[in-house]
Amino acid sequence: MAKLITIEKTDLADGNFQDRYCKQLEAGNILYLPFLPFNFSEDDLQFLLAQRQTGAKNRKNIAYKPKTNTITNAVELNEENSRRLLGIMQRYSQSVSQFLSELLEPYASKWRLDYASFRPFQEKGRQLRVRARNDLLHVDSFPTRPMNGNRIMRFFTNINPTESRFWITSDPLEVLAARFGGKEVPFPKNHSLLRSLAALGQKVGLPITPRSPYDVFMLNLHNFLKENQDFQATCNKDYWEFPPMSCWIVFTDQVSHAATAGQYALEQTILVPPSALVNPETAPISVIENLKQKMVVET
Repeated sequence: MAKLITIEKTDLADGNFQDRYCKQLEAGNILYLPFLPFNFSEDDLQFLLAQRQTGAKNRKNIAYKPKTNTITNAVELNEENSRRLLGIMQRYSQSVSQFLSELLEPYASKWRLDYASFRPFQEKGRQLRVRARNDLLHVDSFPTRPMNGNRIMRFFTNINPTESRFWITSDPLEVLAARFGGKEVPFPKNHSLLRSLAALGQKVGLPITPRSPYDVFMLNLHNFLKENQDFQATCNKDYWEFPPMSCWIVFTDQVSHAATAGQYALEQTILVPPSALVNPETAPISVIENLKQKMVVET
């Protein structure tokens, strides 16, 4: 089960991090900062808080894509406010990246900056289809973006000035994969043929993404956990509260988690390749390969 590792401002003062915090993350723990470790202007904060929950309740979170410097899923904003939102998300993404490149220096030369998101919705009672719900325990896997063994590291910030954000965590990936892998969640078979067919379909313009056996298993496990009512009701649980203007960092492909309540949060995803890890044997790809006794990413 995950432990909460608190990082105070005084811990950042000496700069002697080495691989200390990388090891804690790779052990399946949560790094917690009870403060915001970079500047975030009051004007930017008030602008985000003013973005009320409009339209359908099942709307997606607003996503920022650093590679193209674009925003998706933002609706009902005029051109001026759209540009402002883009600027805020860009600054947040850059600030998180700069901070983590110092805190988690062993990763920085090899990681890839993925999407950032603004989450203006109240998680409690949010009406989403089961597989999209954040309040059900799961390990992360992206249905349209295969990871091929790369780790999913996420930096969260609760920007709600008055309300906490609440999480639940349960058993880590290594426990869940051993319990359900090959049984309720089968390991993929004959996957080379399926990947070849997917690649062929992609070439002719079909919306198909070739997936490694690793990605197939992780997505199946993600869906199985959310859809398994017995697991959700009876599994081991720890409960966490993240107060206003606090931050936390976690490998969400390893730590099973759920966001049960809270509104107004920012998040930055960073993809970390196994070659950058301090203890690569703890990575989900290593865990699954050990269980299956076979490579699950095709080279």
